[in-house]
Amino acid sequence: MKSFVLGLVAAVGLAGAVAADPLEGIWQTEVDDGSYALVTVSPCGPAFCGVISRTFNSDGEYQSENIGRQIVIDMVAEGDGHYEGSVWRPSNDKIYIGKMDIEGNTVRLRGCVAGGLICASQTWTKVQ
Repeated sequence: MKSFVLGLVAAVGLAGAVAADPLEGIWQTEVDDGSYALVTVSPCGPAFCGVISRTFNSDGEYQSENIGRQIVIDMVAEGDGHYEGSVWRPSNDKIYIGKMDIEGNTVRLRGCVAGGLICASQTWTKVQ
């Protein structure tokens, strides 16, 4: 009986690892205003949120005041690798309608205004 319970616990643990959403992980942003960041994306309730975990500029890694700030906000999976929520742009301290489309190890992130009609985008690369 003990081995059955241990086997069941291991199987449930493996199923959870396999079922992880492809958006979870660490993503490298594009350069924006001379700097880029690593963003750690993880579940936050029924959605996904991303926090700036490291920052870099032309001199290498530096301690930005934005480390620990949430940049991806309540991104909800809509199916087929598409997510919707909000995004924060550090360079102008504004929050936009956010859309993300994941394909393999890249995600196209868009910050939009005017109900989603006008968008600026970045392509992030998954590093972990």
